[in-house]
Amino acid sequence: MTYDLIVLGGGPAGYLASERAGHAGLSVCCIEERSVGGVCLNEGCIPTKTLLYSAKLFDGAAHGEKYGVTAEGLTIDHAKVVSRKDKVVKTLVAGVQSALKANGVVLVNARGVITGRNAEGYTVDAGGETYTGKRLLIATGSSPAVPPIPGLKEALVGGFVCTNREILQLTQKPEHLCVIGGGVIGLELASYFASIGSKVTVIEMLDHIAGENDPDLVAILKKSYEKRGVTFQLSAKVTEVTASAVKYEKDGAISEVACDKVLLSIGRRANTKDIGLESIHVLLERGTVVTDAQMKTNQPEVYAAGDVNGKSMLAHTAYREAEVAVNTMLGKHDTMRYEAIPGVLYTNPELSAVGETEASAKAKGLDASCVKLPMRFSGRYLAENEGGDGIMKLVVDKATRKVLGAQVLSNYSSEFIVMVGTFIELGLTVDEVKEIVFPHPTVCEIVREAVFQF
Repeated sequence: MTYDLIVLGGGPAGYLASERAGHAGLSVCCIEERSVGGVCLNEGCIPTKTLLYSAKLFDGAAHGEKYGVTAEGLTIDHAKVVSRKDKVVKTLVAGVQSALKANGVVLVNARGVITGRNAEGYTVDAGGETYTGKRLLIATGSSPAVPPIPGLKEALVGGFVCTNREILQLTQKPEHLCVIGGGVIGLELASYFASIGSKVTVIEMLDHIAGENDPDLVAILKKSYEKRGVTFQLSAKVTEVTASAVKYEKDGAISEVACDKVLLSIGRRANTKDIGLESIHVLLERGTVVTDAQMKTNQPEVYAAGDVNGKSMLAHTAYREAEVAVNTMLGKHDTMRYEAIPGVLYTNPELSAVGETEASAKAKGLDASCVKLPMRFSGRYLAENEGGDGIMKLVVDKATRKVLGAQVLSNYSSEFIVMVGTFIELGLTVDEVKEIVFPHPTVCEIVREAVFQF
């Protein structure tokens, strides 16, 4: 049988594309080596959020005295938290499998390798069988980057060093966790383990954490981590990993962090090796598949979506890329836009951002204004955050008065940052936003307060 579409990879981009294409009437074969749902569902987004919610409940009870709530004999059972995480993942995986089946998708649980192209289409070998598709979507995702640090590979094999995959399976909390990398995954897991009582040290090569997020918000977030006992070693380069410690160079001196577990979290690399891309001459750039705004590659009827194209390694980006790819296959006009994709760091509080920051607007030569408001301008925030120091920044084009971006450090910010992204997508001005009615009391009213500063 020749399928209308073969999808290589069953992560966010792969399974959603399969669902959408199947629903549209295409015959679809989705080939996934590990678990359907990919890294996000099984080893990333969902598992970490499950852990972080338990930590949030624990922190709320542990520090409830300022709200008139006192808890005695408070404990957190990490093994039970992990067990619940597994249950949540299992439920969602079953849901994805059910959706694929309902849309007529054939799911092959095996490693797929592209072998070439014939008169019928593109061929993929998987599990001892050859599958042929008129179209091919590459959605193989990404894997943790492993730099050539002495001792690192050996420590990964031995279990002293974990990636996000292994650390989520630990049923016993580490007494001292060393996190290599101060990005999203590293900070989220540092937050969880600090909450449950682990001593946590974060080593970051840059002079700041949290990537390209607004420095004002990051500074506040860093202080909140430090109040909870997290130690940061910034501008520090890891030089060696031994059997019981991480050595690093800072200010010309070599120091080390003795610990019982290490989390390696320095970024991810697209999975483009050993999947047969060379057999059909797919163009790569810096190890990622080159795509246009319709997710097309340089080969006819070959598309790529998700982390494998390296454009925006976020699950929600992958979802939208998958939809654009399938719509293009179906002859519908659609274009991928990356200007207003929200990003969230699910710490407590959450750090959410979309569009331009004050710094990025300036770097692009945009004539922009920025207003910074304490989250205390929101009544709901004040009611739920005694002593909270959250802030919001709103970036607006001076000439057009269009909303360019926003950054928010606050509880619930992940739930309303999409609103600002919508303003950007629609090209709304602050004057148009002023006419929108916000429910009261909500934390998102901070957006209304911000636009009225212009």
